[in-house]
Amino acid sequence: MDEEEFLETWEIHNRINLYLLDATESAALGSLSASKGRSVGEQFAHAHNVRLMWLKAAAPDLLAGLAKVEKAGALDKKLLRQSLTDSGEAIKLLLRQSLQQGGQVKGFKPHVSAFLGYLISHESHHRGQIILSLKQAGKNLDKKILYGIWEWGVR
Repeated sequence: MDEEEFLETWEIHNRINLYLLDATESAALGSLSASKGRSVGEQFAHAHNVRLMWLKAAAPDLLAGLAKVEKAGALDKKLLRQSLTDSGEAIKLLLRQSLQQGGQVKGFKPHVSAFLGYLISHESHHRGQIILSLKQAGKNLDKKILYGIWEWGVR
């Protein structure tokens, strides 16, 4: 796999997060699963905030202009979208730098490919929690959206 395909994998994944956020009604961002925990908006904010945690550890210079989304901001769809877009770009830069500097991410073992897998796994787990929370709150997503998150070839 070449560098551009590797980075495109991250971009597709990030667009799928945004696709799910776009399909979520603003009023549903406060929805919780039956087992409580983070609200839908807090799940999106958490994904963004974990990205910032990794940027701080691995490439603090890439944090410029990025801010953590606090609990109150988790109900602001526009803020969530902008935050995920911006942190997605910063993570892409981290991935690119890591590839170009020997394939390592500072503070993560074993290598940048595993780091990409880790990020996608973590955020996909939270996408599942978001969908479950919406379902349990009676705010079901359209089947087109539920199938759409798996259409990596068109996202």
